Amino acid sequence: MCLFQYDDDPEPEEPVPAGPLYVPVLPGRTEVVVRLFRTPLGARTAVGFTSAERLAATLGAGQHWIRLSESALRTMAEPIGASLLTVDPTLTAPAVTGPVTGAATGAATAPVPQAPETVARTA
Repeated sequence: MCLFQYDDDPEPEEPVPAGPLYVPVLPGRTEVVVRLFRTPLGARTAVGFTSAERLAATLGAGQHWIRLSESALRTMAEPIGASLLTVDPTLTAPAVTGPVTGAATGAATAPVPQAPETVARTA
């Protein structure tokens, strides 16, 4: 007799949908423009938060946002080279403007949004 059922359990490597996300957008435009960021290694990443409070804690209370599903955000970001999705990043840093030296050359352990970019527009 088997006490455990594993038929419906996803594999640990399978991504689990994040659900509706709070997605940072650029303000003051006639259409909504989703912000993209870069990881510490320079890869483009879309960013979403699981709550407005987490978004404000990371990007500031004045950051504008919209609600999008994970799949909608991925669909908007992938055609322009952002195949990564970072959910609930907890640290941001300004963009590097000069040469990287010393301890800053070490690899980061998690994606961290950096310089914002204009990404996809929604009507």
